[in-house]
Amino acid sequence: MERENGELSTDELQKAVELLEIVAARGKGCSLSALARQAGITPYRARLLLALLEDKGLVQCAIQSGKYDESRARKLARTLLHNVRNSSVLGPVVRSVLSEHDDELEVTILKDARPVLEALARRHNEAVYMAVSKGDEVLLLDMVDPLRQERGEPLVGRRFPFFANAAGKVMRAIDSWDLLEQIGRRWRGGRGEQPDLAKLRIELEQIREHGVAVECSGMGDGVVTVAVAVRDYAGKVVGALMLIGPSFRLLGDRLEQEIIPSLRLSAELLSARFGYARP
Repeated sequence: MERENGELSTDELQKAVELLEIVAARGKGCSLSALARQAGITPYRARLLLALLEDKGLVQCAIQSGKYDESRARKLARTLLHNVRNSSVLGPVVRSVLSEHDDELEVTILKDARPVLEALARRHNEAVYMAVSKGDEVLLLDMVDPLRQERGEPLVGRRFPFFANAAGKVMRAIDSWDLLEQIGRRWRGGRGEQPDLAKLRIELEQIREHGVAVECSGMGDGVVTVAVAVRDYAGKVVGALMLIGPSFRLLGDRLEQEIIPSLRLSAELLSARFGYARP
């Protein structure tokens, strides 16, 4: 896991930051196995990453009887971010993962979003995610799924291209087209999926006008994602509530009359927790 010179690789450090973000924001206790599953890594790798960071003096390990404590996890995340940002070697890597604004926001965003996710999942009996932007991608931070055992592994901790899901589109709809075109071209330059820029531009204009995004099959055949943006006190988009389900349950009247109005209201309530007031 370590390089010969004793430094963590870029990929390893990014994964460590993601891991600590999830731990710090979950609240209550979090087992190592649950943490590893949400971070998309093995328990062994999760433990090894924390051990390496502790060995380098970046963090103090918070493992106690196999559980992570919320208050100590918050301190872990802040300590890591503070120390590596001041490092000439590691600072640029972490700044590429988290902005200064993200530090405090993402440490608390899941605690505020959790009750909203739970209410939406109970109301609609569908999987509901909290998502945030990470560069050109979308990171799924947390989820509530009343039928999780029937639907397989959750997507928490995974990243997806912004143009392949409703959360990414609704968060990016307010960006300038010049910026979005640059991002689209980067993906078309060999990063796997390739967006249709002309179609994407029309779609984002409609999303900007209506305030809600609906994406069909971007995250799998027959899978529909629906999302509404969440804003902070300054009106900045800080995340999105996204509901995921099969097309046969989410298209038609149920989508327009039940799902979308409910997501709008929930996003307004969550935005209000961050100090946002609609003009």
